[in-house]
Amino acid sequence: MPVKKKSRAKTPEPTLRHVWLAGLGLAAVARREAITAANDAAARVVALRRQAGKLASDTQANVLGGIASVREQGEARVGQFSAEVEARLAPVLSKLGLKPARKTAKPRARKVAKKAPAKRARATPARKPAAKRTVRRRSA
Repeated sequence: MPVKKKSRAKTPEPTLRHVWLAGLGLAAVARREAITAANDAAARVVALRRQAGKLASDTQANVLGGIASVREQGEARVGQFSAEVEARLAPVLSKLGLKPARKTAKPRARKVAKKAPAKRARATPARKPAAKRTVRRRSA
């Protein structure tokens, strides 16, 4: 027996139903991709916000550390300068017969203020309430 060739099934021609289903599938895929893209963008924004906050806090810490070191150096230089000035002025002041200034002491701790005494009763009586005013009516 001769072998018969299998004939391929013909693909049906596109109909309006096929076009409608293809369009509906395209809309569903586009919607899903848009939602995914929006979620990815939101996640990137959150990550960038965190990174910016971290960079800002790191920068602030660096600046404050730099300011502290500059302040310490400045205070040391001021101390050296004032000691040098006092050393140079001491002979001049002694020749003029003026007492050399005492070395400046460290600032004292402030004393805690005493609590105010409890309020006393008034020596004078309280004021009387003001008299009620009468309202004039305009006649038109």
